[in-house]
Amino acid sequence: MTATQTRAYWKNRIMSFYDEHLNPEHKKGVWATCPLLAIACNPGLAAVVGEDFTQFNDAVATTSLPGWTVTQAGSQGAVSIDDAAGGVLLIDSDSATVTQGANVQKIGECFLPAADKDIWFEARFKIVDTFDKCELFVGLSETDTAIIDTSANASASHIAWQCVTDDGVLLLSSEKAGTGETKAAATIEEDTWIKVGFHVSGLSTVDQYIDDVLISTTTALQHVTANIPIVEMTPSFVCQSGGTNDPIMHVDYVKVVQVLSR
Repeated sequence: MTATQTRAYWKNRIMSFYDEHLNPEHKKGVWATCPLLAIACNPGLAAVVGEDFTQFNDAVATTSLPGWTVTQAGSQGAVSIDDAAGGVLLIDSDSATVTQGANVQKIGECFLPAADKDIWFEARFKIVDTFDKCELFVGLSETDTAIIDTSANASASHIAWQCVTDDGVLLLSSEKAGTGETKAAATIEEDTWIKVGFHVSGLSTVDQYIDDVLISTTTALQHVTANIPIVEMTPSFVCQSGGTNDPIMHVDYVKVVQVLSR
């Protein structure tokens, strides 16, 4: 194993620490501007949700996940914890019929975009069987038990990646009370992990990161004030079939941080 080397890094007046061997992408990723060190010293500065999916109550039905609401679409869909190192949540559409699958949301809407109260989000996931036959949603949404309805994003307020076109093409969608846009993101591949992140700067912009690379390099690729929701939201995932296959979403982790005071 290569010897570790912890280094300090300053960006936008925020100091963070990273390991140059284990996490060399830190300086360009979504967390470089998040005051994680200050939050660690004073938890009252921020709201933090971090889920690594290492625990699951096997005694409950596969439509139950402690702390989360699992809703079946078309009486199909199931969740479980995979037998994998580090903890992985499996969201199984459990169907080869279009629009059937599972809608999974963390209980409690605790993230509300506001001026000077930035939000950082990151999740790592992959799709198997198969990536281009999956209708999916990964991000923050208001509580909605049918986020993807009739092969369309039906959440009125959200910031999330979606694919409802059965082609594996991810779009970052941001919608405020039904008014929104989508921005180009990435194309997923079969059984291949992808890391997605976004940074909401108050009520001004939303920048996205794919595998620690900033995608929003121009204003044309940023979401702006008109599309940033101002309602409480919660981490949300959807995996539904696009027809012919029964795709499964693997979620390695999700982490969300919002500054509450400065």
